[in-house]
Amino acid sequence: MESKKFDVICVGVLLADVITKQVEKITARGMLGLVESISLYSGGCGLNACVDIAKIGSKVALVGMVGEDGFGNFLVSELMRYGVDISGLKRSTDYHTSASVVLVDGTGERTFLHSTGANGKFTDADIDYSILDFSDYVFVSGTMLMPSFDGAPTARFLKECKKRGKTTFLDTAWDDTGSWMKKLEEALPYIDYFMPSIAEATELTGGLTKPEEIAKFFFDRGVQHMVIKLGSDGCYLQENKDQPGVILPIYRNVQAVDTTGAGDSFCAGFIYGITHGMSYVESGRFANAVGAHCVSAVGSSTGIKSFAEIKAFMDANPLQ
Repeated sequence: MESKKFDVICVGVLLADVITKQVEKITARGMLGLVESISLYSGGCGLNACVDIAKIGSKVALVGMVGEDGFGNFLVSELMRYGVDISGLKRSTDYHTSASVVLVDGTGERTFLHSTGANGKFTDADIDYSILDFSDYVFVSGTMLMPSFDGAPTARFLKECKKRGKTTFLDTAWDDTGSWMKKLEEALPYIDYFMPSIAEATELTGGLTKPEEIAKFFFDRGVQHMVIKLGSDGCYLQENKDQPGVILPIYRNVQAVDTTGAGDSFCAGFIYGITHGMSYVESGRFANAVGAHCVSAVGSSTGIKSFAEIKAFMDANPLQ
């Protein structure tokens, strides 16, 4: 492992998105159908967050797995283009790169065909732990979408991170299998900053909907700090179990054109804040500003700007 220093190391999901427009019907078997466009994009919680963090101005490394195939080559080239370190990224000859085919109709409605590929096989045994020597902060992004890493492997990895004195962040995704806490509970005592969406947190807690009740649920299970993404209502922050929580609104003077990657961009902004000496609330405000930039442009990372540009936006549009 080459000697270097990262602001944060991310372990997570990365995939290729093949977006096809406009698809109004599935062509008969064996026939050819014409469409307006077929485009290839990078995606996945881990990749999106890393690209966002890099564009803001941090040094970040991504740990995960892609195949030795065309999609894998594409994702590697995209990460390198944005300056994301890939020395911890495993290239597999046994599993193909995770990919989705996204069929978009004339109304904008999207239908997904997805293969989990390497993301589904990646586990803690695939991690070169020496990379942890080069950062004090570790972010797991995409829990619920990595079936071989979710559960006990995630807990083992985070436990080792804490043993080595690292600060840990974890963000969840929607669990289509309905397992929820079965995939997460074992890891909770080793999470410093837990950052679920309100919908995910409600499922994880068995139906709780009030942010303060959700926060208490996770504090009681070992989480140190809570951040809950509330969508259009902003975010709920509670620095620890002994302090009251606060809700920070979103920046409303921004026209949302595409919400793809909004949650990943929020996490990127919050982690940037914490790793650069901002207070808890300052980090939340900055995260909301990064999220506002994300939704203002088509694509998961297209609208993300540098720290200086985002700070200028915040100064010009103060939150109430």
